[in-house]
Amino acid sequence: MLFSRFKTHLPTPEEALAGRPEPAFAVPGRHTVLGNPLLGPYPDGLETADFGLGCFWGAERKFWQTEGVWTTLVGYQGGHTPHPTYEEVCSGHTGHTEAVRVIFDPKVVSYGTLLKLFWESHDPTQGFRQGNDVGTQYRSAIYTHSPAQQQAAEASRDAYRTVLQNSGYADITTEILPADTRPFYPAEGYHQQYLSSSKNPNGYCGIGGTGVSCPVGVAPAPEGDK
Repeated sequence: MLFSRFKTHLPTPEEALAGRPEPAFAVPGRHTVLGNPLLGPYPDGLETADFGLGCFWGAERKFWQTEGVWTTLVGYQGGHTPHPTYEEVCSGHTGHTEAVRVIFDPKVVSYGTLLKLFWESHDPTQGFRQGNDVGTQYRSAIYTHSPAQQQAAEASRDAYRTVLQNSGYADITTEILPADTRPFYPAEGYHQQYLSSSKNPNGYCGIGGTGVSCPVGVAPAPEGDK
């Protein structure tokens, strides 16, 4: 297939699809479960966190079930193609990974707790795959919104690397990069809250953790989706 080699090869900017100046589709106004706006405006005092941990359907559910999370939305991040579509991302020709944007209240849930949930909800050692899902769009990633987030994410990676390697796992492949030069492009409406009870409560969820606890944060991950 024309696109097959890009399943495990990140395209250069020159190889990436050109994209478009505006989105090719509309995004729903509100979160199916939480009822809050997906694209804002957001209340003062909330913060943003971006994570890629495999198929974004199950990943998003992990976060919207967390107390202190105000809204979540899924999208594409870390690539070159502006305003991509799902089919373009899956071709491997955009360089994006499937990401979850988390808008949270730091007075209720800390960034460290979200990091703990991120690490424990997938296997961050698998490179361009997550379980049976293979492709660059399934790579593990954290895109940070401040120097403090960058420092916390790197510290959590270093701590988790040690316990994973002591448990027999390979090195962590997660990319940790600033979000300001890696725009988040919201995904199509049918992907938003895909696993909610009103859409596909028994739908496919391809993510799964290693079972190794991450020594970061103060609260355990929710039990509902293991």
